[in-house]
Amino acid sequence: MSAIYILWLRELKRYTRSRSQMIASLGQPLLYLLVLGFGLGPVFKRAGAGNYLQFVAPGVIGMSVLFTSIFSGLGILWDRQFGFLKETLVAPVPRIEIMIGRTLGGATVAVMQGLLVTVVCLLAGFRPANFLAVPIALGFMVMIAVLFAALGMAIGSGLQDMQGFQLIMNFLVMPIYFLSGALFPLTGLPVALSYVTKADPLTYGIDGMRSALLGQSAFDPRLDFAVLAVVGCLLLALGAYRFKKIEV
Repeated sequence: MSAIYILWLRELKRYTRSRSQMIASLGQPLLYLLVLGFGLGPVFKRAGAGNYLQFVAPGVIGMSVLFTSIFSGLGILWDRQFGFLKETLVAPVPRIEIMIGRTLGGATVAVMQGLLVTVVCLLAGFRPANFLAVPIALGFMVMIAVLFAALGMAIGSGLQDMQGFQLIMNFLVMPIYFLSGALFPLTGLPVALSYVTKADPLTYGIDGMRSALLGQSAFDPRLDFAVLAVVGCLLLALGAYRFKKIEV
């Protein structure tokens, strides 16, 4: 049986077995959706920008996919601590297969988490403009998951212990989310902030989902797709290289 399939299945089983983790991981998206969606809704409406819950829902879904996918890559630290990583690396299979299997497993889990948050958004009142475009939004969700699972693998391969985890959270993951336009429109921004948001790959993922679900976008959806594809390939290559050099 292929190592890619085995590791993909392992990540999937680990996620489905931990029901408490599945439920707990919905806490932060719910907080953003309900507090911001309903709390800032009147302000957003008075500004003439429409329904804020509709606007912020794709950003909340993107947040869930981002966090789950990148932390799946950082799970290497737990495997290193408990010895599973060493057992995996000494197996007679190419390391590239191990890396791909873990990345695809983490990405699959992230997409499943994103679908759960999508259901929560629908229950809260979010409605796509065109349900026929939902598969397109799912495609963007998959690209976000693969991209950031590969980034998590690249980062996790270079960390030796959990001490660097909080730094990654504070100085990488949160800025990626807050600068992606998930919580605010990308139009009319100051020049410096505009350049920063355009350098954030999550910006294009959320913009692509927003285009598919709401028919609103700051960029051409083809540009969103192209940027995610190119950056995803680069991060997969980087993750494979760093994982190949990993030492236990």
